[in-house]
Amino acid sequence: MYRMSPGLVLAATMGLGEWFVPGHRAPEDRAAAAQESAGAHQRAVPAPWLQGDPADSLYRAAREALNGRDYAGAAALFGQIPTRFPRSGYVADAFYWRAFSLYRLGGASQLRDGLAALRTQRERFPKAATRGDAAALERRIQGELARRGDSEAAADITRAANAAVEPPAAPEPPEAPEPPEPPSDRGGRCENQADDTKLAALNALQQMDDERARPILRRVLARRDPASVCLRRKAVFLIAQQSADGTEEILLDAARTDPDHEVREQAVFWLSQVDTDRAVSALDSILRTSKDRAIQEKAVFALSQQARPRAQQALRGYAELTDLPAETREKVIFWIGQSGGAENEAFLRSLYGRLKEEGLRNKILFSVSQAGGPENGRWLLGVARDATQPLALRKQALFWAGQGGASMADLAGLYTTMTDRAMREQLIFVYSQREEPAAVDKLLDIAKRDPDPELRKKALFWLGQSDDPRAAKALQDVIEQP
Repeated sequence: MYRMSPGLVLAATMGLGEWFVPGHRAPEDRAAAAQESAGAHQRAVPAPWLQGDPADSLYRAAREALNGRDYAGAAALFGQIPTRFPRSGYVADAFYWRAFSLYRLGGASQLRDGLAALRTQRERFPKAATRGDAAALERRIQGELARRGDSEAAADITRAANAAVEPPAAPEPPEAPEPPEPPSDRGGRCENQADDTKLAALNALQQMDDERARPILRRVLARRDPASVCLRRKAVFLIAQQSADGTEEILLDAARTDPDHEVREQAVFWLSQVDTDRAVSALDSILRTSKDRAIQEKAVFALSQQARPRAQQALRGYAELTDLPAETREKVIFWIGQSGGAENEAFLRSLYGRLKEEGLRNKILFSVSQAGGPENGRWLLGVARDATQPLALRKQALFWAGQGGASMADLAGLYTTMTDRAMREQLIFVYSQREEPAAVDKLLDIAKRDPDPELRKKALFWLGQSDDPRAAKALQDVIEQP
């Protein structure tokens, strides 16, 4: 992956009109440029505004010296204001104008003194009117010192470059619910030796003649005494291996009525392995009548494993229940998304607008994005455009649209319609995650033409992370522009 050179790193910390590359300009060119831009700064020095202030006459003299390009005199006069009149209303800005005058003088010691003045202003007067200009001036001074070999200034510049664009945190995909594990140790043992012998007998009978084993297994499952728990757990598995009519009813009865929680859970799990409409109906019944959350969640998973339309219909109906715990509904939404199909995708999109919980909406955004496809991509972009939606959800929708089915053409066209800076920043990040040349084209366009300098910097940062050779060339062109 292409990485920014030290010169590009330095440039990324400055405004687009203030580029500097070590060794790019000759000293006389830099001096001329400084003189050219001095007039703008001179005109920006505010006229005196505090008549009666003890430092008013001193400020007037300093301002006159700066306007006359007497930078040494201006630096000395602005420096006297905090010393002689520490309570003056001119003190806060005097630090900036002293630093600016020292910067125009340009000697190494003067540049360092200028940095010291700016840092004093930052520490003592964080709300000074010139603080915004001071931050940019500090970077210019550090850049000049770095060019002259000052390692401390170079380190400051590097830190500033690294912090210039904080990469947005990519939304974390919802964690997949843990699917229930099938009962382990299917030929397992019971602690009681007598029961262990019975287990072996049941297993052997099943292997020999499952029709003869069936009524015996039903009688085992009908027991409710604690001593038979181990046998009932094994019986659930053996019943599920049979394909005879009535298997669903036996497992359903165990899932509903057995006093042992593990027996109930295993009964639900094995119902997922019985591929019949009656098994789906049994699972749907468990889902709607059980008050045990663990059983409900296993029934949700079991239905998600059924390819039958009736199973997906049951899941969709369950997702619409408003009295379910949010955590359970999240898992239902996840498994609906994993099941796929146009009907499920359309359902999730329609469900989004009927939900109030932000967490549930977020799960739908992710599930829809996983399905992919142009229709889902357009829907996600619609959510991103909707200013009535919470900003966090709009950003999530935009990110997942970029990861899923949205075309680069749609994403590129979205930039001009987004008026919210936070959404534009997210779009820039989304472009950086795409591999098409069109994504680099869009970042280049933003870096060159966006009126917002902060957005231009962000685009430049992500271009610096691109391995597209056009990005490196374009960055160099921008830096070397007159």
